[in-house]
This record gives sequence, structure tokens and C-alpha cells, in this order.
Amino acid sequence: MRVHELKPADGSTKRAKRVGRGIGGKGGKTAGRGTKGQGARDTVPVGFEGGQLPLHMRVPKLKGFNNPFRIEYQAINLDTLDDCGLDDVSPESLHGQGLVHKGSLVKILGRGSINRAVSVKAHAFSRSAEEAIRVAGGSTEVLPKPWGDRRPPAKGNQFTNR
Repeated sequence: MRVHELKPADGSTKRAKRVGRGIGGKGGKTAGRGTKGQGARDTVPVGFEGGQLPLHMRVPKLKGFNNPFRIEYQAINLDTLDDCGLDDVSPESLHGQGLVHKGSLVKILGRGSINRAVSVKAHAFSRSAEEAIRVAGGSTEVLPKPWGDRRPPAKGNQFTNR
């Protein structure tokens, strides 16, 4: 079955009433709108409540906060390092293999295992990943963040998080 083959079950839908087609059947002349008044004319916006504050403005809006100083890492696991075949792992070499984006911050995570000695340079390590690399005879080096030892530059504009 495909999406274009879907249809409602037999008997579950009724045809829409065709109004405004003359006095021969129901729904002629005023077409169910009554006589005169605002509702008989084509001037009432959807959601209009006669001047009362509309529902979509009365309900509370979604709350939340997007941290403009969030640090996003690209995660690389130990099994990926083991498969890539590199002895000296750095963000540039991982980019050359197509595993991370250019200029991104790299964090090494501990999923899987590594069976050979590799020297790994990354911006962050999980404890389990660092331990596994050391046990395998490799070395780890934490690279400095591009913005130094302060917080990262804010993302967004002056209207973000207002």
C-alpha cells in the first residue's frame, strides 16, 4: 500500500453540502447564513470573537530559553577511530576523512573499543574514552578552544531570547 492509495473507510465520510445553488434544494438564497448582519457577509476574519481578545492571544505562549553561549561538539566514538586507520588523530585529519565538519569542535566519546596505540588531539574527551586510549598505549591532548579561556561568542542577534 502506498500513500496515494489511502482513503477513508466506506461510509465514514459524507459529501459536503453544496449551498448557494438556487432554491431547488436546501441551501438556496441566503445559503445558511441567515439574513443581514456581520455573519452574512464575507468580512469576518477566522478566529474573530466580536472584539473579545481572541483565543490565540489569550493562551500562554511556549516558554523556554536557548542558551546563546552553548558549546556544540561533534562526537567521534572509539570504534570510529579504530575503523578510520589513522595513527595521529586531529580535527583536521578527521575532516580529511569526512567524519567532521571543517572548523568544528571535536569530542571523543567512549563507545566501542580501540585496539591500537593512537595519539589523539581533540577539544574534549569523555573519561571512558581517555582511559581506553591510555590503556591501548595511546596518548591524548586537549586542544584549546578557538575563543580562548573565556565563554564562547554569543550566537543569534539582539532579538534572540527576548
